[in-house]
This record gives sequence, C-alpha cells and structure tokens, in this order.
Amino acid sequence: MRLLHVMLRVGDLERSIAFYTEVLGMGLLRRKDYPEGRFTLAFLGYGPESETTVIELTHNWDTGSYELGGGYGHIALGVDDIHAACAAIATRGGRVVRPPGPMKHGSTVIAFIEDPDGYKVELIQLGSRQQAA
Repeated sequence: MRLLHVMLRVGDLERSIAFYTEVLGMGLLRRKDYPEGRFTLAFLGYGPESETTVIELTHNWDTGSYELGGGYGHIALGVDDIHAACAAIATRGGRVVRPPGPMKHGSTVIAFIEDPDGYKVELIQLGSRQQAA
C-alpha cells in the first residue's frame, strides 16, 4: 500500500487552488468536472501522483462553505488488488463500509473502510485511476 492523497472539501475551488499553487508552491496536477454529480476534483502536489502524496480538493457545486473541520474527507491508499486488500482488512477486524466498485460518475475502482473513530480511509485500485486533466 502507498498513501496517495488527503481529500479536503472546499467552498471556493479557485481560491483554494490559488492558495495551494501561489502560496504553497504546489502544482495543479489534474482537474475534472463531474456534471452529473455536481462536483469538481482537483489534485495538487509537489510532484507526480505516481511518486508523491498529493491533496485532492473536492468542490461540491451546491456548497459554498463548510464548518471548520467539516470539510475533512479522507485519506487514500493505493492497492494492487482491492478485493484482496478489503478481505485482508476485514479478516484483521477492519470495517469495510463501501465494498470495491467503480466510483459514482467515474470508473476508478474504490472502496472505503473506517478507522476506530469513524474516519474514512479510501482504497483505490492502482491502475484504475482516471488521469484526465
């Protein structure tokens, strides 16, 4: 497994992209609109996703702001075999709350587990991630 990204929900995507690129010096790696789901994903970081952990900014078009702390989404881990990873996690007492399958409005194969405090951890099948800009 490898840590892929940390996801934050943001109310103003352009303002957030400007902060992470202009203030923190990250590059905008890719961005994609999902009109059917009314959201946009933007991935930013200091190097290619294949080599570094990045930040995923999620902008839900109908949400202008979040309570501080309410915008946290999840951390994401890349796995070679998502079905085997979920089975192993369940065997070790982990709770799979969203079984493996394609993401809604996309084709990337994902699953979600919960840590003991209820925080979400996303598993992403390596090689299935959409690389659209």
